Amino acid sequence: MTTEEKPQQPKPSIEELRAEIKQTRAELGETVQALAAKADVKARAKDQVELAKERAREAVATSPVPLPLVIAGVAAVIGIILVIRGRKR
Repeated sequence: MTTEEKPQQPKPSIEELRAEIKQTRAELGETVQALAAKADVKARAKDQVELAKERAREAVATSPVPLPLVIAGVAAVIGIILVIRGRKR
């Protein structure tokens, strides 16, 4: 049985160690921030609401149907719902 010896690497200098520690701390800080952002459910929900609002604005702006017609349709649906609910009572 023969044992191979590893070639000895030179020990890092104090400055190299400090630089490595500084880099590791920066990476750890970025990781913690990313995890905190993922865990912030309220902020993520708010972002999704804003995204949905923007999509709705774009859909209305690019829609070939005029806005007053859409409003009239919504009012008609609400009126029908109120009439149906009134009959059930």
